[in-house]
Amino acid sequence: MRDTYESPLNRRYSSKEMSYIFSDEKKFRTWRALWIALAKAEMELGLPITQSQLDDLIRYKDEINYEEAEAREKVVRHDVMSHVYAYGLQAESAKGIIHLGATSCYVGDNTDLIIMREGLHLIRRKLIEVLKNLKVFALKYKDVPTLGYTHYQPAQITTVGKRATLWMQDLALDLENLNHTIETMRFRGVKGTTGTQASFMSLFDEDEEKVKELDRKVAEHFDFPKTFKVTGQTYPRKLDSFILNNLSEIAQSAYKFSNDLRLLQSMKEIEEPFEKNQIGSSAMAYKRNPMRSERMGALSRYIIVDALNPAITASTQWFERTLDDSANKRISVAEAFLALDGVLNLYINITEGMVVYDKMIEAHLHSELPFMATENIIMEGVRKGGDRQELHELIREHSMEASKRVKLEGLDNDLINRILGDDRFGLSEDELKHTLNPKHYIGRAPQQVEAFMKEEIDPLIHVYESDTYQKSDITV
Repeated sequence: MRDTYESPLNRRYSSKEMSYIFSDEKKFRTWRALWIALAKAEMELGLPITQSQLDDLIRYKDEINYEEAEAREKVVRHDVMSHVYAYGLQAESAKGIIHLGATSCYVGDNTDLIIMREGLHLIRRKLIEVLKNLKVFALKYKDVPTLGYTHYQPAQITTVGKRATLWMQDLALDLENLNHTIETMRFRGVKGTTGTQASFMSLFDEDEEKVKELDRKVAEHFDFPKTFKVTGQTYPRKLDSFILNNLSEIAQSAYKFSNDLRLLQSMKEIEEPFEKNQIGSSAMAYKRNPMRSERMGALSRYIIVDALNPAITASTQWFERTLDDSANKRISVAEAFLALDGVLNLYINITEGMVVYDKMIEAHLHSELPFMATENIIMEGVRKGGDRQELHELIREHSMEASKRVKLEGLDNDLINRILGDDRFGLSEDELKHTLNPKHYIGRAPQQVEAFMKEEIDPLIHVYESDTYQKSDITV
């Protein structure tokens, strides 16, 4: 349909699996599942509902007559009652007991909770996949020295693998928060129009225990261990804010990674995968643009901003509910999930095939290493009988001259040659070379990588390693 706007989130970025979770088909099938669960629980608790009526509902649970529902909605202007009507046209014997005692939010809100929980499970599975990829990368390069940067200026040496653990640490923190949200999510349950359960108290002749059991049974049917003890007409809209904050947190971590990788690619040290026939630029044929990382950043930025929507919605609800949440919610929540799904698809793809250019890393390292080795050179000079303060001043003078040579003349860093030619240091060429071994400056970086994997990442991966997804569904 080229003459109608279609969201790029569906068409270009998210997986089929996530798109289905937020599809109309998934929503309306879940509505019918909720009506069946309600009728079944009401029957078991003594309401005059027969097994044949329940069987009739089950028979048509997946055969949604959309045309009848859409035609009815044009007349009554109410989506839930239109689908109640359409369902009743099929399950004729059960027509009178569909949605018995319930309000629209029984299907609307509980469906949203079911769908968001499924979306969070998919996000978690993909987050684990990213961590698996980064674990392989970090362990492979845990001993490879590279320049560390603070303020985007060369700082002390770290390793390529150690830097990767910083990306992983962010994701591990995100995963902890995500797990908490999944494990503590509550069902709205069976609460009635303003949350008082008055309609169900009437149906069950004021039998409070049966009304409480009805709420429990329906929640249990959908594998929710708890329901909200109190609600208005809706579940608390703060939950949407909590969930989108989780998605924003993951987007923030992905954004940080994408920026780091773009900088590294500009430095020609590490690149995202580049296909054999991929075109980097329409004008500059030689270019290898980091388009996947850039797309990650673009989508992540959208998610971070989008998380404001449920925060504002939650803060502006009136009393038991107001309907200004609906249009905003159905856009902002779904699109945050679809966008983050796209981000994680890219994150998985990139981390499966990052290219490391060891020689470029080594060249950049050695261009700065003489400056970083100056403290060790001073100490070696002192061991040879030199005066620490005098040597410090000599190093400072030589460093300034070497720096001018690099910055003003575009020449190489000749600090080591200057020191070698200065008899006051008393150091041989072999002794100076020894101080320039980058591995003398990486501290505990390799051990930190290994300990981090063993103590923090492996337990996370072990818990969820069976929670997989189909890679064929990943599009980048």
